[in-house]
Amino acid sequence: MKNILLGIFFTLLNILLVQAQDKVTISGRIFESKSNETLIGVTIYLPELSSGTITNEYGFYSLTVPKGTYRVVVSYLGYDTIDETLALDSNINRDFKLSENVEELQEVVISKDVERLNLKSPQMSVNSLKASTIKEVPVVLGEPDILKAITLLPGVTSAGEGASGFNVRGGAADQNLILLDEAIIYNSSHLFGLFSVFNPDAIKDLKLYKGGIPARYGGRVSSVLDIYQKEGNSKAFKMNGGIGAVASRLLVEGPLKKDTGSFLLGGRSSYAHLFLPLLDVNNSAYFYDLNTKLSYKLNTNNTIYLSGYFGRDVFKIQDSFENEYGNAVLNFRWNHLYSDKLFSNLSLIYSNYDYDLKLNFVEFDWVSGIRNFNIKYDFKHYLNQRFKLYYGLNSIYYKFNPGDIKPTTETSGINPYKLIDKYAFENAIYFDAEQRITDNLEMSYGLRLSSFLRLGQSQLNTYTDNQAVTFNEDQQIYEKAEPTGTESFKRSEVIKSFFNLEPRFSLAYQLNNTSSIKASYNRMSQYLHLLSNTSSPTPLDVWTPSGKFIKPQLLDQVAVGYFRTFNQNDYSLEVESFYKTIKNRIDYIDGADLIANDAIEQVILNGKARAYGLEILLRKNQGRLKGWLSYTLSKSEQQTPGRNSGETGINRGRWYNTPYDKTHDVTLTGSYLFNDKWKISSNFIFQTGQPTSFPVSQYEYNNITIANFNFRNANRLPTYNRLDVALNYTPKPEKKGYQSHWVFSIYNVYNRKNASSITFRQNRDTGTNEAVQLSIFGIIPSISYNFKF
Repeated sequence: MKNILLGIFFTLLNILLVQAQDKVTISGRIFESKSNETLIGVTIYLPELSSGTITNEYGFYSLTVPKGTYRVVVSYLGYDTIDETLALDSNINRDFKLSENVEELQEVVISKDVERLNLKSPQMSVNSLKASTIKEVPVVLGEPDILKAITLLPGVTSAGEGASGFNVRGGAADQNLILLDEAIIYNSSHLFGLFSVFNPDAIKDLKLYKGGIPARYGGRVSSVLDIYQKEGNSKAFKMNGGIGAVASRLLVEGPLKKDTGSFLLGGRSSYAHLFLPLLDVNNSAYFYDLNTKLSYKLNTNNTIYLSGYFGRDVFKIQDSFENEYGNAVLNFRWNHLYSDKLFSNLSLIYSNYDYDLKLNFVEFDWVSGIRNFNIKYDFKHYLNQRFKLYYGLNSIYYKFNPGDIKPTTETSGINPYKLIDKYAFENAIYFDAEQRITDNLEMSYGLRLSSFLRLGQSQLNTYTDNQAVTFNEDQQIYEKAEPTGTESFKRSEVIKSFFNLEPRFSLAYQLNNTSSIKASYNRMSQYLHLLSNTSSPTPLDVWTPSGKFIKPQLLDQVAVGYFRTFNQNDYSLEVESFYKTIKNRIDYIDGADLIANDAIEQVILNGKARAYGLEILLRKNQGRLKGWLSYTLSKSEQQTPGRNSGETGINRGRWYNTPYDKTHDVTLTGSYLFNDKWKISSNFIFQTGQPTSFPVSQYEYNNITIANFNFRNANRLPTYNRLDVALNYTPKPEKKGYQSHWVFSIYNVYNRKNASSITFRQNRDTGTNEAVQLSIFGIIPSISYNFKF
């Protein structure tokens, strides 16, 4: 028996060696010719073999094929196609440089082959946007905005005008993992949602994963927004920027050493507050941010990067109120090529989000925040033409500062008070495999093992039966439980630990050259929770970790889809249906107080959520007229039943609409190129009104009228809709050196007064009850001037 096994082993080994001798690997990087910037998602295709691949996040590719002479076609939308014949008799390293192409119609020559790769790919529920597309989208006050652009995609909505964050497939804003050069961004908005924190001039590429999320991502249960900054021009010094109605930006880039190293420095700031004193207004609201990146190629196999972001918001009302908040991240990365088939990236990341609130009229200062240190080591192994393997590990150390209250004057009546700091350690190892089973069937599958350790803190409450919330049967309401005592832990001790297996699976079956069907399943865990009882996150909200009383959220999501291209990729159609469930979604008892609460477990219950829907995306990809039509039909609900038969649960244990439930969401986005100088673009948005709660009755107590609310989110705001238009003018498109273009935009063309909220009050004159609608924006025209040289 032993001899038989040895014989089988050596036979298989011999077969593998013979196959290896018959195959060769072509690998390298793809660059933009003018700047030497690496390009993400470039297609490298061999027509004779109907085989190809795309570049990774650092522009690297690797393709193993049988020995021979083949056409190698390198293609990227908006760039000239490279079509060369290469003799592949041995392993070779070959870099390509692509030049920008104004005649995009030339892309049709190979679009059929390129799109076949996309149809074959098992990746689904993913949307990509180029920086140039984002800059063409008309937005409020004329400032290009990444977050506003992705809300035009199916399955993605905003919480409303002037609201922070975004919602994906009926999920909350805190369920989105937002990464900037792999660093976690905890608050993605400036000025309470009017702008995003991402400077579009500094952005190179972004991908939004709504489902079928690869195992290398974890920590959130709704989506992943993965954003990469530019590396900087290593060939020549360049500068570009823009001057808008309320904000301006400037980006400078150039070589540290020609063709070897580069730097990038970008700044952005609003300045509308500078004009308020002219109107005798002693208030101000402004933001500023800074993007920076250094990259240096040590040799063929090693490249290092150092990138950072710092952003700040300041909001003041006279001398009585001052609010500051912002993100700060720093990331060191080392790309190492072990071989022509094994690519690695090591990242050391620091991320900090802090919030500062000064109330001068009561003379105190409140500071809170979250800080983490993150180490990641990722590998991508191009084993052969049919099999790729991703694997790696990730460890994050968290420090949570729920709040530190300090008096600002010696006469203040506020006593210093420090909420108890919390600490946690999140770890994960993962692998992802991409495998071609047959010429028509490809699949990807992976597994992520995550752990979360809630570390010791100076003081933790204890409760009877470990229940921090009690139910008052007489009044049929939930109340805070009285602590029975406290316990203390050393920092090195583990209060509570969680371990979760997170399988991922997706497949694609190509029906023919123009269509395919895809399916995916993924499980994800989320160990951090944003404490917020508003429909949109605010800087006042506080992050808290899972622990003894708060369980991690667990997602299961399935999706199926049909994908098709028409007329050699002039048009494309994507239809997806999804269903997802989330366990341990936190809910709040009525009257929950979340601000400066050192025993947050007393107002929280563990519930569950579900969302399901249909998404349709029809694109026009070529020609003078481009754009897309997206439609989403969906439902998003939450339920918190009673913990036993004697409890009513939240909302009497019934399913109720989440604040992110929007039954219908229609978006039409398009642009038309008149000539080299003039281009027009527009958006039309129609959405079902946001769920809210209206009073159903009233009662009087001590001559005060009090509204009585029934079920949560049983009502809705009026339907939301608006039309935006922007006209782009480039005076001298052929001019070399200094170039400029103007953007004339109108947000909300027909001045629709969309409801941000509806409040109820008693009219002082008539004494009757009335509903008052708050609308933030009407029609807003704006002009911005952009330049580069």
